[in-house]
Order: sequence, then C-alpha cells, then structure tokens
Amino acid sequence: MSRTKPSAVPVAARKAKRTGVIAVTPPSFRRERALIKRGVWPVAGCDEAGRGPLAGPVVAAAVILDPKRIPKGIDDSKRLTRERREELFEEICATALVSVAIAPPSRIDRDNILRASLWALARAVRALPEAPKHVFVDGRDRLAVSCDCDAVIGGDGIVMSIAAASIVAKVSRDRLMCRLAQDHPGYGFEQHMGYAVPAHLEALDRLGPTVHHRRFFAPVAASRRKHFGEDDIPAPAQIEMLISSDEAIAAL
Repeated sequence: MSRTKPSAVPVAARKAKRTGVIAVTPPSFRRERALIKRGVWPVAGCDEAGRGPLAGPVVAAAVILDPKRIPKGIDDSKRLTRERREELFEEICATALVSVAIAPPSRIDRDNILRASLWALARAVRALPEAPKHVFVDGRDRLAVSCDCDAVIGGDGIVMSIAAASIVAKVSRDRLMCRLAQDHPGYGFEQHMGYAVPAHLEALDRLGPTVHHRRFFAPVAASRRKHFGEDDIPAPAQIEMLISSDEAIAAL
C-alpha cells in the first residue's frame, strides 16, 4: 500500500502552529533591488502617521535608502518600541535621503483625511533632495507624482523603504505632538499623541477643542457644540488662532 509523503513544512511554520504564534517576516529590500537591477534608481518609500487621531496633523515621510548603508532592524514602526524607533530614526536620517511633509488640521477639515494624507505623501516625495524614479507607498492609493508609483497594502511590513518612512513619519509626528503639549497643557498630547483614548476624550469634554483638533471628527464636533454653541462659532481668540494655525504648525 502506498503512503502519501507528508509535505515539507518550514520549521518556523511548525513552531508557529504548535505555539499559536504567527511568525512575522520583517520587511525586505527585495523590491528595491529588483528595480536597481533594471537600472531604475533612486527608489523611494513613503508612509504617513496620524490618520486616526482627533488632534494634530498627518505627517508624511519619504525615504530613499542607501543600498550600501541600510540600518539594521528597520521594521514597521508599529512593531518597534518608542526607544528603538528613535534610534532608527537617527540612523535613517544619517544614511538616507529623507523628507517630511505635514497636512495640518485645517487641510484635513477641508479635504477629508484621505485626501489630506495623499496630498502630504505626494508633497514629501516632491521634497526629496533627489527626485526618485520609482515610489512605493503604503496603502491602496497611488500618488500623484511624476514617476512610477506602486501602492502596497501593508507595505510598512513588507517593503524596507516604506518601513523606514513609517519610522520617520511616526517619530516626527510624536515629537511634534510633544511640542504641542507644551502649548496646550491638560490634554495629554505627549502621552496619547492625539488619539481618542479615554483621557483625551475627557479633556476634550472638559476643556473644549484646541485649534489643533480636527473640527469634523465626531468627538471634536460634539465638544465644539458644547463649548461654542449649536452654530459652532468659536470664541474671538479661537478665530485668531485658527487663522494662524497652519503657520504655527509649520514653525514646528
């Protein structure tokens, strides 16, 4: 009687099955190297941080890694500790071409969060010291840039250049939010970075929104109605600050 030979299963997969833990493969430079072999260079990766928060800008980053000097340990920023992100941020900035662009809350309010994010990502690509010949971007949407662009779903965990950009964007935005916390004490921006955690929602209800809050996100809109009335008219001091909010963020 013939027996079917069991298929070969990688050791890592067998261990994952036994332990119930899914093995995570770090991002690779494979896609970039394939383009380099075809004579396509520079190749950039880009990603953003801050789509979900109630306050603060969306920060986009674009990175062109040096194939000969890629820092070790680059990964999706969400898989890294804050300390490790800070370390890699410094290494990436020291060895790669890097640019950062910001979409302030006023643009998010005007365009919606998706369009504002894509605008910032395209702006970051255009701001690179050297124009890329190809761009990889995290997500489903390609960018309006002058070179070829591939959108990669989950790209920050797959493509090395996108992962590097995710680190730069995340660290840049966290630092900016910590500076905003100094100007707006009581909201805890330095802790939650503007996300809708209970402490932030409580402060928003108690103190009202700042000029750095996204006016049309539901909890912010509710707070505006409570503090400024049903017609959502801000106080005179708020009006003056709203006019200069873009310049204030740019100065950071």
